[in-house]
Amino acid sequence: MRKIMLLGIIILVTLILTYGIVLSIGVLGFLFAWILNFMLMMCVLMFTETLKSKCDSGYYKTKDWENNGKIYEKFGIHLFRKMLVLIGWEKLNKKTNPVKNDLESLLHLEYRTKQSELGHLIIFFIVLGFTIYVALKFSFRESLWLWILNIILNVYPILLQRYNRPRYQRALALFRYKAGRCAAI
Repeated sequence: MRKIMLLGIIILVTLILTYGIVLSIGVLGFLFAWILNFMLMMCVLMFTETLKSKCDSGYYKTKDWENNGKIYEKFGIHLFRKMLVLIGWEKLNKKTNPVKNDLESLLHLEYRTKQSELGHLIIFFIVLGFTIYVALKFSFRESLWLWILNIILNVYPILLQRYNRPRYQRALALFRYKAGRCAAI
């Protein structure tokens, strides 16, 4: 019950903050798109951390068409990863989620890819709603910053999680295989 109330409060605060942003700066331009995305990142992070979804849906399974990440490489995922390193995000992320050579750490990292993907997916659809509204009410040109930032701040992070998760899963399988072989000896 407490968890449901907390989730409700987070949603309410998100709605109030969004309404405040719309009233104070409108829905047009770079500033609105930037503030909306980062405000939603903060609120959705609180939401997903409170929700603590198991993220065990079939959606998170690697699909055949993903072809070991080749499709993401064609979309420039390595360039996006380099950008994250340049701006310092990778270093900050490694500090909060260090990579260790143990089962618990690998399981945590694999789960974080799902949780991050869920958060960016939620934000993507909220921003997409605003983008469509602005494009229809004003013009496609007026919605351009919403499109651009939604792709950079949400689509590419989703692609990155889908690119990284199979790598963690292979490492987990190898780790379990080695643990099984050691136990058999």
